[in-house]
Amino acid sequence: MLVVSCPICNKDVEWSEQSPCRPFCSKRCQLIDLGEWASGERAIPAEEDAPSESDDYE
Repeated sequence: MLVVSCPICNKDVEWSEQSPCRPFCSKRCQLIDLGEWASGERAIPAEEDAPSESDDYE
């Protein structure tokens, strides 16, 4: 049995069909996470590409 930690409250969650909100422990934690992504509190970091010579249109 694989057990993971809920990303919001760190409660142990069994990774199985018995845990429909996995990796979250509950619908509440799932919605908290969704709200954080929607508000911009969470984001995947990205680096902007440096302009290349082909981007110069002059």
